[in-house]
Amino acid sequence: MLTGSIVVLSNRPDRDRALADAVGAVSECRLIGLDERWAEIDDVIGIIANVNLTEPEARRCLTLLLRRLQGRRMPFIHLVRNSTASTVREAQAFGATACLSSLLDSNTVVEALFRQIQPDSTVSELVVQRQIARTGTLINSMFKTAATGQIDMQEVEQGLDPVLNAVKEGGLTGWLEVVRAHDDVTFQHCLLVAGLTAGFARSLGLSSKDSHLMVRAALVHDVGKSRIPPEILNKPGRLDPDEFTVMRTHAPIGHEILLASGNCDPITLAVTRHHHELLDGSGYPDGLSSDAIADPVRLLTICDIYSALIERRPYKKPLPETEALRILHGMAGKLEDGLVAAFAKSISTDCRHPIAT
Repeated sequence: MLTGSIVVLSNRPDRDRALADAVGAVSECRLIGLDERWAEIDDVIGIIANVNLTEPEARRCLTLLLRRLQGRRMPFIHLVRNSTASTVREAQAFGATACLSSLLDSNTVVEALFRQIQPDSTVSELVVQRQIARTGTLINSMFKTAATGQIDMQEVEQGLDPVLNAVKEGGLTGWLEVVRAHDDVTFQHCLLVAGLTAGFARSLGLSSKDSHLMVRAALVHDVGKSRIPPEILNKPGRLDPDEFTVMRTHAPIGHEILLASGNCDPITLAVTRHHHELLDGSGYPDGLSSDAIADPVRLLTICDIYSALIERRPYKKPLPETEALRILHGMAGKLEDGLVAAFAKSISTDCRHPIAT
């Protein structure tokens, strides 16, 4: 993942908020004006300047930047109103490594900058890496606070768009590949389920509101594991019957944590408590069956099971896509057939090669 920040320099920062947001999807970003003193420059890895060099303040600001850099060159895109030879030469004199039209859309400018910074990665790949890091930080924080107290649902909200945007920009395959590079099993599982749920919701054509609702439920569905003893949660092997009994308590514990935390919608509460229920009544913790299991729970249960099948665990190798889907199709009577078929379609549409390695 990228380290360091990008600076967007503008003579009108309010005008360039969209550009800064586009950069922020890929990397840390600072949007600054012409009064910048460049006191913090060590972590800067790239610059986009949307200023008019005929303005004395713009020239003063860039001159100060050159002094602070002390000869260090970095990717620097200068947005220009016209691309005459004299304009380009002047921008290059102030350190620009490329000049682009100020009329270009933000995403094109961002792609041009990051081709200089990290040419071996696409912007979509960088977006996925950044959003996974952001969401992972949120999950780690959530599990730490939930272990002894409540969670902040407003903080959880901050993790929804990163998941949805990353799956939209980089595809489900990109999300799964990056997430599965992480070693922490619980961390990996929560992110896998969130990504699978976002991709499934997108494939089903769910509204933005419903997609956010499902990803919210996916992010917190296993929060009860924060209170499962580490020696059971992280056991490098299969659980014995007594340990499995303890592990099963994570669903009702998670439900209790969310109730105590407040501001939690009924669907997220239901998903957290019932994501291990099965249509034939053989699931847990309440042995629900048939119509007692709501549609959002049925949807996320499929994502949860598939995620467990493709994950790498100390005691098992990840299954390839085709084998994992075969197992889901074999759970007729336990999972809703129509939803399994729709999920398989969403996976095969996005994942054009086996997930397991």
